Amino acid sequence: MGLLSRMSMLIQAKIQKLLEGAENPSETLEYSYEKQREMLQKVKQGVVEVVTSKRRLELQANKIQQDAKKAEEQARQAIAAGREDLARMALQRKQVALAQLNDLDIQIADLEKEQEKLTLAESRLQAKVSTFRTRKEVAKAQYSAAEASVRINEAVTGLSEEMANVDLALERVEDKTERMKARAEAIDELAEVGLLEDFSSHKNDPLATELAKLSAGQNVEAELEDMKRQLGSGQRPQLGAGS
Repeated sequence: MGLLSRMSMLIQAKIQKLLEGAENPSETLEYSYEKQREMLQKVKQGVVEVVTSKRRLELQANKIQQDAKKAEEQARQAIAAGREDLARMALQRKQVALAQLNDLDIQIADLEKEQEKLTLAESRLQAKVSTFRTRKEVAKAQYSAAEASVRINEAVTGLSEEMANVDLALERVEDKTERMKARAEAIDELAEVGLLEDFSSHKNDPLATELAKLSAGQNVEAELEDMKRQLGSGQRPQLGAGS
């Protein structure tokens, strides 16, 4: 199992644990996104380190190659001077340099393969991070919308219950108002047909007052005549109904 696979499994395990007990999914998404970016940064750093190491080996290989050429040139000069022993020593140095150069070429080739692998991994991870970022923003927006919808529905439900009570009270007021209006209309209708009499109006009626005075005067005169008749006949006056 490669390094990236192990890191990915570790991040997934941590994210799953957060999701199980998360109160805010948006925070979990942001955590996951940051962890992926960290992993991408490590891969990029790995690519830089591999390229740096390869470049250092390439510089070393160039130097060894120059040393091998120099040893070969020294061997030619020694042969020209008739010094085979020096020529043999120079050629031995050349062989050692060529052996070192061969080892460096192998190491450089291995680093190139590692660089290709890391570069491919970086490209794939970069695409994954970009895709996740887009999905993250969409998911956060959808979650915020759903959360707002829940709050609105809860508020509307509470408002509906409150409005039901208000409507009931309003209906009672409207019903009472209609009854009062009907009663007022009935009273007006009875007054118009004369079935209702305002007895207090007689107190201020001049005609009724004069008639009452006239009736009282007639009663007095009648009672006076009756008393005269009784005195004339020797009878004692009695209190009558008009006294």
